[in-house]
Amino acid sequence: MHATEPFLLPASLAKRGRALPFEAKSLDDGVFEGYASLFNREDLGHDIIAPGAFRESLINRGAARIKMLFQHDPAEPIGVWDEIREDTRGLYVRGRLMTAVAKSREVLALMRAGALDGLSIGFKAVKARRDAATGVRRLEKVDLWEISVVTFPMLPGARVESVKTRPFMKGAPTMREFERWLTRDAGLTRTEARAVLRSGFPGLKALRDARRTSNDDAVLASRFRDAARMLTT
Repeated sequence: MHATEPFLLPASLAKRGRALPFEAKSLDDGVFEGYASLFNREDLGHDIIAPGAFRESLINRGAARIKMLFQHDPAEPIGVWDEIREDTRGLYVRGRLMTAVAKSREVLALMRAGALDGLSIGFKAVKARRDAATGVRRLEKVDLWEISVVTFPMLPGARVESVKTRPFMKGAPTMREFERWLTRDAGLTRTEARAVLRSGFPGLKALRDARRTSNDDAVLASRFRDAARMLTT
């Protein structure tokens, strides 16, 4: 669902939705990702978002200044966005529900159960044109101010695609699972991860030395501590 005048009109009139599915992978509790908008798709309100429509807004605000709300309600912030970017498909988002907040815990439980999976953008149209024959509005530039988790998306494809949970909860990981953790959560390249699997961390150091890659031990150790913390929190 997308909202264009969320603070001026009654909820039934103010909010139009553009929601997409989110997906769940293994990481920290409350982390999820998905697409909040898809390019060149007509939503139920007869709007189409053009590629590049969010570019200026993302440069000006960044993920930190775009709010995560529940059902477009400014009184119910539920988390923070860690990453928001355009790709060839649409507006990719990755965020964290603040599980210290009761509403966020409810939302997370519903996400995990598959009962809640819509994403929706709240924005102001900056540049748009409407086709007189079809009534379809093409949005070429928008001012994005919030992205909500919603029940009913205006854009059926805008959804959470993954809700992340702690990895290795069922026991020791397979080699493939550990490689995935090294690349996705610890931030290594695939080649670096495989060097670790073959020879341990000395193998990673040897590879970096051979490539003349910076071996900042403090930075690397910090990344691993952060990734390891996600296994236990």
